[in-house]
Amino acid sequence: MTENIKTDPAAQHCGYVAIVGAPNAGKSTLLNKIVGAKISIVSKKVQTTRARITAIGMEGNAQIIFLDTPGIFTPKRRLDRAMVNAAWSGVEEADVVLLLIDAERGYDDESRAIVESLKDRKRRNVLLALNKVDAVQREKLLGLAKQLSEAYEFERIFMISAEKGTGVDDVRADLAGRMPAGPWLYPEDQLADVPMRFLAAEITREQVYRSLHDELPYAITVETENWKDQKDGSARIDQVIYVERESQKKIVLGEKGQMIKRVGAFARKIMEEQFDRRVHLFLFVKVREDWGDDPERYEAMGLDFPKL
Repeated sequence: MTENIKTDPAAQHCGYVAIVGAPNAGKSTLLNKIVGAKISIVSKKVQTTRARITAIGMEGNAQIIFLDTPGIFTPKRRLDRAMVNAAWSGVEEADVVLLLIDAERGYDDESRAIVESLKDRKRRNVLLALNKVDAVQREKLLGLAKQLSEAYEFERIFMISAEKGTGVDDVRADLAGRMPAGPWLYPEDQLADVPMRFLAAEITREQVYRSLHDELPYAITVETENWKDQKDGSARIDQVIYVERESQKKIVLGEKGQMIKRVGAFARKIMEEQFDRRVHLFLFVKVREDWGDDPERYEAMGLDFPKL
């Protein structure tokens, strides 16, 4: 990232970039790599990003405000629809759209549907990044790039590996050059416009997914019910993990509570690194049937509650 940032407001540039793509394309990994900090949840489980995560990147005199949107897919449930609506809302608001496609999966049905929707919206200033290029043969990559360039008029195509960081600097530099002139909207040392309570909940949700993998259904959510700053500088954080059935609660707790202790230990360590302070984390698991139809849960996740 470029140092010696110019602070003269007359020389500043600032704009919004929406990162879009199919679930598990690597959007959150790319966002974290560009910003240089862990802002968005990363998991092998699809559709883990639910709300739009706003992160701030600096490059030269440009401030880039990233919208890490939920993966775009065919919605089947109310929560799915809310996530997809949030993604397309980000596209409408952004100055630049960065479409991320998993090169291993290629131009599949989900990516094709996103490209067609971009066409319908007559969206301009769209860039394409082919991710995980280190795992794909050169001939296949070139063929995929040609196929996509014929499908849509992208401003530029990047070959990257979000996980390893290959090509990420080029993406950030290019985006910076496309930001419109205007004053920065955030302090230059701020990395995200996300409440710490929300970020703490996302950290725990990530650790639940990582610890339980396929044992737990997708429909769980985590909420930070209480955050108290202690006199010694530490923070006490009380969180609730909501599941839909009693059987799921038993899975999260684990035998003699061992699983919830493991999740809490991992989450607490990450929070302490992220917030640069000692954290006392207390986790509770509650059953709330059909929480996916509860407007309050959507508000807590930063999503609009869609009508059926």
